[in-house]
Amino acid sequence: MSDDGLEQGSGGYGILTDEGVARLRQRIGIYQKPPAKPHNYEVTWDGVRHFAIGYGDSNPLWCDPEYGKTTRWGGLIAPPTFLYTMGEPIVPDHTPEEKAILKGDPLAGLGAYQAVMEFEWWRPLSLGDRLRMQRLTLGVAVRENSRFSGRAVHETRGFIFRNQRDELHALQRGTWVRAERHASAKHKKEYDLPQPYTPEQLDEIDKAYEAETIRGAEPRYWEDVEVGDELPTIVRGPLTQTDIIVWHIGWGMQLTPPGAFRESWKIRRKVPGMFTPNELNVPDTVQRLHWEKAWANKLGIPIPYDYGGLRETLLVNLITNWMGDDAWLWKLSCEHRKFVYLGDTYWIKGRVREKRQEDGRNEVHLDVRVENQWGTVTTPGSAVVLLPIREAPVALPSPARENPEDMVRYEIERLAAAER
Repeated sequence: MSDDGLEQGSGGYGILTDEGVARLRQRIGIYQKPPAKPHNYEVTWDGVRHFAIGYGDSNPLWCDPEYGKTTRWGGLIAPPTFLYTMGEPIVPDHTPEEKAILKGDPLAGLGAYQAVMEFEWWRPLSLGDRLRMQRLTLGVAVRENSRFSGRAVHETRGFIFRNQRDELHALQRGTWVRAERHASAKHKKEYDLPQPYTPEQLDEIDKAYEAETIRGAEPRYWEDVEVGDELPTIVRGPLTQTDIIVWHIGWGMQLTPPGAFRESWKIRRKVPGMFTPNELNVPDTVQRLHWEKAWANKLGIPIPYDYGGLRETLLVNLITNWMGDDAWLWKLSCEHRKFVYLGDTYWIKGRVREKRQEDGRNEVHLDVRVENQWGTVTTPGSAVVLLPIREAPVALPSPARENPEDMVRYEIERLAAAER
């Protein structure tokens, strides 16, 4: 997923400098305002349904309020990655020094490519819930010999979500590779690009769609799971521009503040760096590399590609199909190693790596992955699911720190220790 810089910094537009890296490091621990307003301020049936069907998931737990009333949750809940669409920012008044540090983008003009994403979920999102979000930089590390672009910066950002009752809902932490666009173009590799599908290939995809099942109300008990069990594979694709449009309907724009025509013009006046001229010399969002081939080509990418958030959501789709209504997806971590282009097909797979009982939790550890139609693993990952046992239901997990500010400090210290 691309997440391009929006404003010009002081170190030379599009150039990776030591000054820019030092300025970026100054931001660690300072709460920042996100570039766009949340797509959803409240969990609603329509909002959740549009999000779920936008990635091809008809699970009634997210799509049917009457069904939800029959589950342990007592009503409709949102898919785990629905948090992407929410989060009213909590941003304290900054000191003059902090305002100076946060002005502009120290690495403006560099590409920003999502590499790693991790989640922890502690409680569900139910109808009527709202989310507040704290966003900040957790860590900055320089990589001198990135395979993608040579010298690059790995910027790790944290997002802490709490509901309207001030209860912690989830933590999201992601690492973006910040690299000079010409450098990423220079280091580009030959990719296996999508080719026209044969009737036999399309039939295989159709049969996979037909075979897909959702466990739903039938509990999957911890005792019945064996190490080495395969999760039923699901398929999504071949990916089309229409799929990207429908995904955006539920997901929102995320990177470009929402609004068309005059609303877009207002944004362009404030942050012109977010818009570059298209082939007709008309300013358009830099985010269009996900649907416009000419712009993707200028950035060294052969054709438009998907979003990391979509692949994360498809991994969640695989897991929630398998685990059933009574289980809880606690953790997910994945790495986006290769592009998934328009025309590619997602084959989403997983297996049980380990079973564990710890601190009252009945854990199942999974290896999960997204493959394309060539069998290439584009996104490997891992997850931890809490399953019920026959004698007891799942108890929701607790965060490492209950206070959001304590959680921020914990995350910064954890990341710093990992870099040492």
